[in-house]
Amino acid sequence: MEKLEFVDRRNTNSSKWDGLNRQFGRDGLHAMWVADMDFKVPQCVRKALADYVDLGAMGYMAVPESYYEAVMDWEMSVHGYEIKRRWMRFSPGVVAAFHWAVQIFTEPGDAVIVNTPVYYPFFHAVTSNGRKLVKSDLVNDNGRYSIDFEKFRRDIQNNDVKLFIMCSPHNPVGRVWTADELRQLLSICRENSVLVVADEIHHDLIAPGTEFVPALQCGEPGEFDSMVISLTAPSKTFNLAAGQNSIVTIPEENNRRRWDDFSAGISVSQGNPFGYIAAEAAYRGGREWYEALIHQIYDVNFNYLRERLSKDLPGAIVSDLQGTYLAWIDMRGVMDPASVKDAVLEKGKLAVDFGDWFGGEEFDGFVRMNLAAPLEYVEKGADALIASAR
Repeated sequence: MEKLEFVDRRNTNSSKWDGLNRQFGRDGLHAMWVADMDFKVPQCVRKALADYVDLGAMGYMAVPESYYEAVMDWEMSVHGYEIKRRWMRFSPGVVAAFHWAVQIFTEPGDAVIVNTPVYYPFFHAVTSNGRKLVKSDLVNDNGRYSIDFEKFRRDIQNNDVKLFIMCSPHNPVGRVWTADELRQLLSICRENSVLVVADEIHHDLIAPGTEFVPALQCGEPGEFDSMVISLTAPSKTFNLAAGQNSIVTIPEENNRRRWDDFSAGISVSQGNPFGYIAAEAAYRGGREWYEALIHQIYDVNFNYLRERLSKDLPGAIVSDLQGTYLAWIDMRGVMDPASVKDAVLEKGKLAVDFGDWFGGEEFDGFVRMNLAAPLEYVEKGADALIASAR
C-alpha cells in the first residue's frame, strides 16, 4: 500500500499556514483549520504533472475523454454510482458552483435554504447574490445531529424557498445522511418545487462501515433527476484544491441548458490542464493512497482525538465522524461559550474554524478541527484544546 508522506507547508504560501495573521490576527498558531491536507498528493499525480511539465508545451488543451472516463470509473468502482457523460459539467470549485447555481436558478430576492450549522461559504453564495438566506437548524442530541423534517418543510413553505443547498456528507457535523433521510429531504423539496444543489465534495471521505448514498441515487432510478444538481471534486479526496477542477452533475436537460448558457455568458466552460491531468491520474492510480488516507483519518487520528478528549477533557463532546476529515467538537461543557475563541487562540495557540462561522452566535463554543494531518499534529491539537480549557 502506498504510504502517506508528510509535507511541511509553512513558507510555501499556504493559506492554512501562511495566512494565519490575515485570518486570526496573529502568527505562530498550530494550523488545523482550512480543509486541505498536510500530506503530499499521490505519487501517480506527481509523475503525471511532471511529465506534462517536461513536455514543455503549455498551450490550449482539449479536455480528454479519458478524464471523464476516469471520473465515471471511480464513482462506479468506489460507490457503485453511474454518472452519464452527458450530465457532466465544469466549475473551478464547488464554491463557485453553488454561487453560479444561485445566479442561474433563482432571481434576486428569492429564498435559499441551508441546514445549519453548515459550511459558511453557503451563506455568502446566498447573501452576496442578493437572495434571502433561510437557516433551518439541525437537531443536536448530545453531539448526534439529525433533521427535523417538519421544521424543514415549514421553513420552506413560510419563506417560499426556491433553492436548497444541501451538504452531504455534512460539514461540519460529520453526518452521512442515510438513503431514507435523503429521500425525505428531497421529497419535501419536490412537493414545494425547490431545486436541490447537493454539495457532495466529501463523498469519498467516509468512515469504514458507513455507506455514502449520492442524492441522485437515493430513490428509484431517475426519481429525483429533474430536481437535483450534484457537486463534487477530487480536491478533498486527493488534496488537489490547487487544480481548481470540480464536477457538476446535471441529469435534467433543461437545467443543463441553463447552466451551459450561463457558462457561455461568462466564457468559462473548462479548467486548466493541470487540474484535469492531476484528477485523471488520481482517479486511475490513487486508490492505494486513498485507502491509506481513510485509515489515517478514521482509525488513527479520529480515534486518538476522541479517546484523548474523553480522558483529559471529558466535558467536551466530539460528534461521531461518519464522513469528512473534520472533527466537530462542542467545548461548551468545559468553558463559557463566549470565551472559547480567545482561549483556543491565546492559551492553546491553535487555529481552528470556530462555531459561529457556521451559522452565528448560537454555535459559539464549537470548534472544527482538520484531521487530514499526521498523528503528531492531531496530538498537538488535542494538547492545545486541553490547555485552552485550563
